[in-house]
Formats: sequence, structure tokens, C-alpha cells
Amino acid sequence: MSENAGAPKKQGRNNGAVVMMCLSFVFGMGAMSYAAVPLYRIFCQVTGYNGTTQRVDQVSSVVLDRTMRVTFDANVAPGLQWEFKPVEREVNPKIGETIKVNFIAENRSNETQRGQAVFNVTPGEAGVYFNKVQCFCFTETDLKPGEKLEMPVVFYIDPEIVKAVESKDIHTVTLSYTFYPKEGPKPVASNEGGAVKIEKKL
Repeated sequence: MSENAGAPKKQGRNNGAVVMMCLSFVFGMGAMSYAAVPLYRIFCQVTGYNGTTQRVDQVSSVVLDRTMRVTFDANVAPGLQWEFKPVEREVNPKIGETIKVNFIAENRSNETQRGQAVFNVTPGEAGVYFNKVQCFCFTETDLKPGEKLEMPVVFYIDPEIVKAVESKDIHTVTLSYTFYPKEGPKPVASNEGGAVKIEKKL
């Protein structure tokens, strides 16, 4: 009788342990999923994987006598009522030459909106050699109703691109941006990052 009476309690403890293990597993998987996005972003920025460009603090000291055609693509995600486009559709700098290009964004809505641009380079093999010195994509952008901003990007193509087997035959790269809406307070837009306000013509 004493052995049989203790069996249900032991089984209950075993079931409780199984439930706790399952909950711990689910929690752990959730935490890993949450961390996966920022970790993947860091990996792409360090390696240039998936066409992610590199952020640098200084310009190139080497300029080659060979040009690279760079085209630009601009998009706006749903939820942001902006017009967004490059001033020039393409440029042809020398490899290693630091160059500045501009994009223009205009808020077509009747309220202040905040956005931030994400970017990539195609073909993906060129991403690690596409170096940005200055870019509006490094920070969030606020635009008041009808406000227009001219936003610069300063970049160069690393001369090492002509040495790597996977990139030496690349002659054209495309820099793509997509502006996504950002939540949060919407202060008056500033000129941070070199953005220039453009008065809207009546």
C-alpha cells in the first residue's frame, strides 16, 4: 500500500519537470529568434554579406584609373506617404574616388512622418567593397507635411574590388534604398547628416 500510494506523487513531479523543460525550450527559442535579427545585421555589416555596404570614417588614399558605373534605386514602403528619388540616376566615379550624390525625399501627407532607410548593393559580392563615409540612412529622418529634404551620400568603391576573384569582373553596382516608417515622437526635422531643407514652391 505504501509503495502504490507514493507512485502518483512521483508521476506528478515528473510531469511538472517535463512541462518546465518544454516552457524553457519555448522561451529559449523565442529569445534566439529575437536576437537573430540584430545578430544577422551585424554579421552582414562586418562581412558585406547580402549586399550590405560598409561604414567607414575616412576616404580612400588609392584611386585607380578605372571607373565603376554606380546606379541608384529608391523606394518607399507602405505606411510612409513620401516621394523619394535620387537626383542623379547613375554616376561613373573612378574606383577609390570619394564621391557625393544626393537623394530627395518629400512628405506628401498632412502630418509629420518619421522614416529610416535601409540599403543594399547588388551584385551582393560588391557590398563589402562599397564604403559609405556619410549617409542619411545612418539616422532616422523626420519630415513635416509638405517638407522636402535633400540628403547626401558620400561613398567610394574600395580598390580591392579589382583583386578578388568574385568581384574583379564587376563593372556596374546598384545602390538601393527603401524608406520604412518609424514609430515614436516626431520632432521638427533637423539638418543632421547634411540634409538640406528645400522650400516647397507654391
